[in-house]
Amino acid sequence: MEDYEAQEIEFWAKLEEEGMSRSAMLRRSAAAAFGLTLVGSASTALGATKAALAAPTRMDKAHFAALVKAAKKEGHLNTIALPPDWANYKEALHNFPRKYGIGITNDNPDGSSAQENQAIRSLKGDKRAPDVVDVGVSFAIAGANEGLYAKYFNMNYKTIPRALKDTRGYWMGDYWGAVSIGYNKSLVPNPPKTFKDLLKSEYRGKVAINGSPLSSNSAVSVVIASALANGGSLNDVGPGIDFWQQMKKNGNYIPVGTTPQTVASGQTPISLDWDYNNLAYVTEFPAANWAFTVPSDGVYGGYYAQAISATAPHPNAARLWEEFLYSDQGQIIWLKGGAHPARFADLVARKVIPKAVLAKLPAAAIYNKVKFASLGQQKKATALIAQQWPTKVGS
Repeated sequence: MEDYEAQEIEFWAKLEEEGMSRSAMLRRSAAAAFGLTLVGSASTALGATKAALAAPTRMDKAHFAALVKAAKKEGHLNTIALPPDWANYKEALHNFPRKYGIGITNDNPDGSSAQENQAIRSLKGDKRAPDVVDVGVSFAIAGANEGLYAKYFNMNYKTIPRALKDTRGYWMGDYWGAVSIGYNKSLVPNPPKTFKDLLKSEYRGKVAINGSPLSSNSAVSVVIASALANGGSLNDVGPGIDFWQQMKKNGNYIPVGTTPQTVASGQTPISLDWDYNNLAYVTEFPAANWAFTVPSDGVYGGYYAQAISATAPHPNAARLWEEFLYSDQGQIIWLKGGAHPARFADLVARKVIPKAVLAKLPAAAIYNKVKFASLGQQKKATALIAQQWPTKVGS
């Protein structure tokens, strides 16, 4: 199989060097091969004039230039649900076009993981459809099983830990963070440090979550962390749901999804969110006097996953975006935003992280206690939340 793929790569690269138009060659896409789908008899061979090219399934240094050339021909990239202040995506969205001359349309920047997958379904065949998604792992699993994603192994795939990737190549973890409590020091002079603190009457009408756990991975993670803090476990998130039921009953929980705008305006004085998001607000909104802490009674970490749409309108630009994100440059961009990139161990081992970046990271002690749910535990938690949250808590 590898020899055949290498032969296909060579053929595809040669076509690109000769300046042949990909649009003229396309007849139908192939989901599991780096290059060709031959039209007609199998004996047509590689030199056939009626050959249909698909975007690559795997990449290596020898063929990277051909990918760049194909992506530039497509000339655009559609991303979705990437808030500029989320894990320093602002820098990534700026540097990719600057590096490759490929424009980006970032649709619905505050969208949820569920909305990202839905956009692939509903916009199939539309040039506005997302090329790539950045979703919670449970949504990545569902999307892969549904056939929403294309298989792709980037050049640095081997340096991504096994626990952070789908070995079939349909998705891979990009960065992880820990659930944290952010707060406006001007509006919350006595800030909460634990989940138990959040139940205090002084926080009535002040506590929000980044999204709804019915559709947002970050919100699901908040519920899991809440469970750990209230006698539950990674296998039992029921106590976490009950905690937010109590938060709603006593009036502390406000069902307003946190956004940069609500933080800046003071609408959400306390926000349960990823540490890297709360870290971004500290510098982005100095007037909000924002700070955050990782609650000691529920130290939970979660990661997100990158995937390429199986029906991406710009399939090669999508793959080049993945190469950019998983390069040292892309991984360090996330690290500068306070997120822990998937290839962090590899970056450290090769000593390529700038000292100034390492110096700005939060203290590591609390992260030594972090717990991660397995894929099965996440799926179980999501199912229970979907069943109980609407009646116990609401939207």
